[in-house]
Amino acid sequence: MRSAEWNTPRDDGDPATSVVRRMSALLGAFGPKDTVLGVNELARRTAIPKATVSRLVKEMEGIGFLERNGAKLGLGLRLFELGQRASRRRSVREVALPFMADLREATGQTIHLAVLDGTEVVYVEILRGRNAPRFPSAVGRRLPAHANGVGKALLARSASEVVDAAIAKGLARVGPRTITTPGTLRRQLKWIASSGIAYEHEESAPGVACVASAIGVDDGPPVAAISASGWIGKVDIRRVGPAVHTAALSIARDLAVAAPQP
Repeated sequence: MRSAEWNTPRDDGDPATSVVRRMSALLGAFGPKDTVLGVNELARRTAIPKATVSRLVKEMEGIGFLERNGAKLGLGLRLFELGQRASRRRSVREVALPFMADLREATGQTIHLAVLDGTEVVYVEILRGRNAPRFPSAVGRRLPAHANGVGKALLARSASEVVDAAIAKGLARVGPRTITTPGTLRRQLKWIASSGIAYEHEESAPGVACVASAIGVDDGPPVAAISASGWIGKVDIRRVGPAVHTAALSIARDLAVAAPQP
């Protein structure tokens, strides 16, 4: 869940922009496990005055962004409808799902699909493996890109400005072995860019091993990354690596075929 400080909108003097920022903050106040929230809790999490929250949620109810459940509010069906129109994520997910299922069947591990948003990864789809460990990932959840396999795979194929931004933001420790020094991260990304495969050992969570590969079409920036994750000692990620890389190449090939021609 994001902190209230993260969600607090900055008022730049433009009333329209201020309303948009505040609506975004209210929607962002819902964490992965939140089904409904009350007005008081929304005000607390966003640091928006309660009277303003009450007015905004009434308007957001009217357009379907929020739905009332007694005295509390939940995310509305309209958001789901709009989310289905997020063509890049939808098309990548739709193309990737059969390959993800095959990869899970072949490896028995948990398969992740994620996209890069700024310096963070956002998980688009997860297929749980057998006896999977408790991962920090969840569909829709964000994690710093430097602290997981899919993130490193995406950074390695991204422009240098993206890597610079991730380092400038600070390489926060997430797991026991998160890379926290810029030099080490740059060296590892260089190797990943050459091999096409990123490995993770307890960088996102204790006991977790992961192998990932970016999905890129032509020479553009990566559109997503796929990974296989499991328990350290129970998964040989060096053996699984080629299968993950092959899946990424196959998804990229199908995306290129499905792309509209100019």
